[in-house]
Amino acid sequence: MSISIGAALDQAVARLKPVVDLPHLEAELLLCHIVGKPRTWLVAWPEKRLTDRELAGFMELVEQREQGAPVAYLTGEREFWSLSLNVTEDTLIPRPETELLVETVLERFADRPKLTLVDMGTGSGAIALAIAKERPAWRVIATDISAAALAVAKTNAQQHGITNVSFLQGDWYDALPTETHVDVIVSNPPYVAEKDPHLEQGDVRFEPRHALASGNDGLDDIRKLLPGAIVHLGDGGSILVEHGNTQGAAVRDLMRHFGYREIRTLRDLEGHERVTLGIYRAMPI
Repeated sequence: MSISIGAALDQAVARLKPVVDLPHLEAELLLCHIVGKPRTWLVAWPEKRLTDRELAGFMELVEQREQGAPVAYLTGEREFWSLSLNVTEDTLIPRPETELLVETVLERFADRPKLTLVDMGTGSGAIALAIAKERPAWRVIATDISAAALAVAKTNAQQHGITNVSFLQGDWYDALPTETHVDVIVSNPPYVAEKDPHLEQGDVRFEPRHALASGNDGLDDIRKLLPGAIVHLGDGGSILVEHGNTQGAAVRDLMRHFGYREIRTLRDLEGHERVTLGIYRAMPI
């Protein structure tokens, strides 16, 4: 026998409360996905009865969430920079702290009417699409080693009508033709240490490991990104990299080692060092 929306949410919250931080919000998001309505609709119609099929589908999602499956994978979407993006188990789940990377690019190059930018390791396309949406005159290139991830990113671009992004597959700079010259490179690369215990906790247990972990100290991929960028940036080009909240000093040292100047590290809303940027300056002959 079916029950009301309010009663179903109460049951879900009781089940989720011991295992998640925001049981009310997550229960509502899962039910919205099932009924195809916004959260405001749930609030307005708490007495409306769910069909047996809706209730069964909702409780199945609640059970999967109890077992740890991320809400984003259960609903197939996550909002980033006001864009509702499709996500799958082939992509990382976009996180709020990564919006700092987008914000920094838009502010730093606000006076550039034309610009070519590459988002290395784009995943769902979150960074590339957010920037491309805000700067439709810019040329944006999004790369990823995963064909499945690029397919998700392309779908997201199509759904939002974003046409100034091209997608290339390859392992970091292998995706770019040698003659490609760009103004800016951005990346949210894997930066977690291989043996970090956080990889076995929370949502990250379900996310693609290759998109999270990067060597013993988490910096292996950043060590590839920084020297590889020089070929495509040229003198005066900029690179911006997201990293872990304890890696700022190490990333700054790496940038200096590879010839970058005017290096700065920016903090996220939690006060953690999160994005480091630098300008490549060729040494005079």
